[in-house]
Amino acid sequence: MGMVYKASHAMLRRPTAIKLLKPETAGEQSIARFEREVQMTSRLTHPNTIAIYDYGRTPEGIFYYAMEYLPGITLDELVSQDGPQSEARVIHILKQVCASLIEAHGIGLIHRDIKPANIILCERGGSWDVVKVLDFGLVKIIDPKGNGKENGNLRSGANTIAGTPHYLSPEAIRSPEKVDARSDLYSLGAVGYFLLTRKQLFESEGFIEICSHHLATPPAPPSLRLGRPIALDLEELILKCLEKDPGRRPGDARSLLLALGDCADAGKWSEEKAREWWAKFAEKKQKDASEAEAPTSRENRRLGPSSITVALNQKPGSG
Repeated sequence: MGMVYKASHAMLRRPTAIKLLKPETAGEQSIARFEREVQMTSRLTHPNTIAIYDYGRTPEGIFYYAMEYLPGITLDELVSQDGPQSEARVIHILKQVCASLIEAHGIGLIHRDIKPANIILCERGGSWDVVKVLDFGLVKIIDPKGNGKENGNLRSGANTIAGTPHYLSPEAIRSPEKVDARSDLYSLGAVGYFLLTRKQLFESEGFIEICSHHLATPPAPPSLRLGRPIALDLEELILKCLEKDPGRRPGDARSLLLALGDCADAGKWSEEKAREWWAKFAEKKQKDASEAEAPTSRENRRLGPSSITVALNQKPGSG
């Protein structure tokens, strides 16, 4: 539906990420809904949720929103480059996602697209392995006091299957209008499964087949897919998140966070370990970049990315 650019704020001179949604690509109805949702998500202030700075429309009618720029890696990239993660680090990551979701769910926002590509690991304020949850573009807005019923004043496509196939909850497929906070916990369980095993919950390329598995196939224990033992308490908690019946999952994100904290490996991923990992990662990244950029002839010299500067006009009442 759009493209993201790295930009520079004209006044503050800080790096900023800009997402643009063109009407001819997204459609006016989708953009209008997206604008309402950005207004809601801009209220989120938890440090594990990406911060939205501003939003609006350009003179050409292109909807945009500006958010904090996060130099880091997605969980997709983490597993792709570093393989299955330790139980301690998985717990460290999942607890931070839970913390972000506690605030969102508390004001009636259901993310609906929790997946590795929407979770970034980065450094913030001298701390490493800080999680940022982003892209609330498929968010469902419900009345937090309405027993899961959608707020009629802010509809968000409740009758449409929304999300990424490998991370869809069974109810998101079967009854999208009944999706609630426990659907995000199912998706987060699938993220934890992926972090531990480097494998998707169900290996299939077809949308229909993946959906069928979510509806009816019990997931194999992560240890079986990985081929070695995994801490039993964490494995059981991941499988509990992946129950087909939402009532058998943890009751809410806070309950899941507390359960993760009770696991034997909780707290074993230290700041020192995180710093060491990021130092090695930076060294490898620099080495790979040097090898890729080393010219062997004038013809194969590669140009670096150009910088883009975007001036944002702050308007009264903007997000």
